Amino acid sequence: MSDDLFLKIISREIPADIVYETNRVLAFRDINPQAPVHILVIPKQHIRTLDEAEPSHAELIGELFLAAANIARQEGFNKEGYRVVMNCNQAGGQMVYHIHVHLLGGRQMHWPPG
Repeated sequence: MSDDLFLKIISREIPADIVYETNRVLAFRDINPQAPVHILVIPKQHIRTLDEAEPSHAELIGELFLAAANIARQEGFNKEGYRVVMNCNQAGGQMVYHIHVHLLGGRQMHWPPG
């Protein structure tokens, strides 16, 4: 876990543009945005992948999605629309092995995403 980039952001070892924080969740702007607004919402508890999540994590995972909705309202694009994505493992596009959701907004989203 010592190489976990997100744990280093949580502990403030690495700076981030934090936009939302609770006791269990942290959200910050992605440094490689894929939309005009691209925010990562992470749990402060380390869970490597969604595949490794357990029933005891259900409430925390729900908090990630509720935080994304709150942030969309805070950023002002909730009525216009947005996308929330969670990648799992390499073929699913996961690059940092600490679960997180991507909140994307500020432009028209297309389907399929790619």
